[in-house]
This record gives sequence, structure tokens and C-alpha cells, in this order.
Amino acid sequence: MIEGLVGLTAMMLLCCLRIPISFAMAIVGMVGYAYMRDWNWTVAFAIVQTKMYETGRNYTLSVVPLFILMGNFVTRAGMSQELFRAAYAFVGHLRGGLAMATVWASAGFGGICGSSIATAATFAKVAYPSMKKFGYSDRLAAGVVAGGGTLGIMIPPSTIMVIYGVFTETNIGKLFAAGIIPGILGAFLLCGAVVYMTWRDPASGPPGERSSWSERLLALKDVWAVAVLFFFVMGGIYVGMFTATEGAAMGAFGAMVFALWRRALTWRTLYAALLESARTTSMLFMILIGALIFAEFINITTMPADLKAWVTRFNVSPTMVVAAICAIYVVLGTAMEELSMILLTIPVFFPVIVHLGFDPVWFGIIIVCVVEIGLISPPVGMNMFVLRTLLPEVSTTTVFSGVLPFMWADVVRLALLVAFPWLSLWLPSMMR
Repeated sequence: MIEGLVGLTAMMLLCCLRIPISFAMAIVGMVGYAYMRDWNWTVAFAIVQTKMYETGRNYTLSVVPLFILMGNFVTRAGMSQELFRAAYAFVGHLRGGLAMATVWASAGFGGICGSSIATAATFAKVAYPSMKKFGYSDRLAAGVVAGGGTLGIMIPPSTIMVIYGVFTETNIGKLFAAGIIPGILGAFLLCGAVVYMTWRDPASGPPGERSSWSERLLALKDVWAVAVLFFFVMGGIYVGMFTATEGAAMGAFGAMVFALWRRALTWRTLYAALLESARTTSMLFMILIGALIFAEFINITTMPADLKAWVTRFNVSPTMVVAAICAIYVVLGTAMEELSMILLTIPVFFPVIVHLGFDPVWFGIIIVCVVEIGLISPPVGMNMFVLRTLLPEVSTTTVFSGVLPFMWADVVRLALLVAFPWLSLWLPSMMR
């Protein structure tokens, strides 16, 4: 157990020295593995070589670049603005309607993008200027952009779920299905937070004009194609028509056809989409390789076994164990990027969760939900950091106060998911 704790501490110290977390995990994992094998560097270097080779040739991981490419194609077709306009056509007449439209547009964009930080960054550019134009307070506008952005990693396809599934050998299709109801529930609860904020301060979110049904149908006309693509890909995975990897390939091809149909794909935008996808994929694979090397070191220490023995010896309630894990994730989420956080902790926590008899699919959804909370938790949640960078005119205090109601909405959802596991497991149980 001591070796594992020392390794975790050393990895965090390297991160504090501004060494990229992928290299920090790989360095500590390699050195730690050599130490556990009596300083046998040949074995340690062989582990590094094996993990790099196996990760690069892993067929299941091809789902990652394909879904990223799908998101880049659709994003360059201008879908973020049109999703926002379509959502506003239906709820814009309500008090706080623009903020609610931001939530639902973020949910739709999350079904394409799969990244929380990218979703928040996009709607900081798309939705925030519109809310300010119509007299929304900085507190509500900034808070809803940060809170809505968290939906990006819950609504499938989610890159985080893919990596979790590969890392823990959990069915990716079931993880995607498990995220649908919690994602929709999260959107409703975030809208509830908007209602609460505008009830407390009606001037913070004035209602807009009511759209006619013809205007609403016209707004839907701009997004129906990508909605069909999303339901075709997710529905095909759900009913067993194709695997998650095949679904990702279908999604990427369909998104390219969609962009061509809208005449949004030129040679320049095609190159930009491919380059961005390659950069993002490289970053994710570097983090994954580092995490796998670090996991090899953790697995040969006594830490996982000691944690399981400690839980058994002291007869700790399984619910208390889950609550403690959730608290740790919230703290880590205030300072770390979501993927790094999950890959760092899974080798430690996952064996304990399996030992306690929890469903790995359910635990994956719980992790995503807690990571969402961490991304908008003061003092330095990553989504708030993105907003402070993109919206320098909004003070840090304003962002903090604006995001708190949305953080509590996510806490309520977490409590519901822990209390009622069927919210996550019902759809996966119906899969073929």
C-alpha cells in the first residue's frame, strides 16, 4: 500500500511542476514498476513498449478518433448555432428561456461533441452574447454556460465513457445507453436551476417573444438531419445492428455527408477537421498510454488488495465507500481535466467497487456525474477556467456565484442516481 501512495504523491508532485500528466503517469509507472521488480529496468521498459504497442493496435479504441471526427464535421457545419436557435424557438418565451435553450442546445451538442470543456467553450461564444443582448445577468449567463457544458460527457457518444469502457473492459454500448436517461434528467434539473434563479431575481432572465408553431417547425428543419444521424447511430448500437466501433464509423461518414450536403465542407475545412481530430486523438492516446503504464505499477502493489481488505475488515457500508469516492472525484475535478482524473483513479477504485458487488456500468455513470460536478466546483473547476479565459469581462466571483445553483442541480442528480440505480441500468438491460 505504501508504494502505491508514494507513487500517487510523486505523480501529483510532477503535475505541480507542470509536467504533462501523461508523462507524469508514465514516468512514475515505469520507475515504480522497476522498483517493484528489484530495479529491473529491462522489464520496466518492456512494459512501456508493450502498452504503447497494444494501445495503438487496439481495434476497440478506433471508436475514439471516429466519434471525434464525427463531432468536428458536424461542428464545422454550424450546428451549435442552429441547435441554440431551435431550442430557443420552443422555450425562449419563458422567463430564463434563453438560458434553458442553452441547456438543451448543450445537451444536443454533447450528443455530437462528447467533450464537456469543448461544449462550454462553444456556447460561451454562441449563447452568452445572445443572453447579454437580451438583458440577462452575467451571473445567470455565465453559470448556465458552465453548467450546460457538463452535459457534453454524459450524453452519448462520450469519449470519457469509451475510455472507461476500454480501461475496465465494460461494454461501451451499454455505457452509451446508460447515459441517456441521466443526461436528460440532468438537462431538466439544470433548467430547474434556471427557474430557481429567475424566481429569485426575475430581472436576471427576462422572457423573449413566443415563437409560432410554423417558426418552431422551421427551426427544427435546420437540425433534423443531425438528429436522425444521432438516433441512427445510437439506436443501431442499442438494438445490436452494429458495434460501438461500427456505429462510430457510420456516424463519421454520415457527418461528412451532412457537411457536404450543407456545402460547409471545403478542402480547407476538411483539412482543419482532420487535423483537429488527429490532435485530439493524439492527446487522448498519450494520456491513455501513460495511465495504462501507471495502472500496471498500481496493480503489482498491494494497494488494491489492501483497500478491499480494509473495507471488508471494518465492515464499511458500500454506500459510504461510494460517497467517499464521489467526494474524492469532486475535489480532483477542481484542478484536473476529466479524462486524466478518471484514468488516474480507476486502477485504485475499480477493484473495490467490483469487490462490493456494484455494476460497472452504473459505476461508470456515477463517475461521469461526479466529474461533471467537479468541472464546475469552485475554486478552479475546469469549465469555469474556460469561461474566465473566453469571457474576461466577467469576474471570477460572478462565475462562482452563477454556477453554484447548477452545481447543486448536479448534486441532486447524483443522489438520485445513487438511490435509484435503475435510472442508469434500465436501458442497458433492454439491449440486445
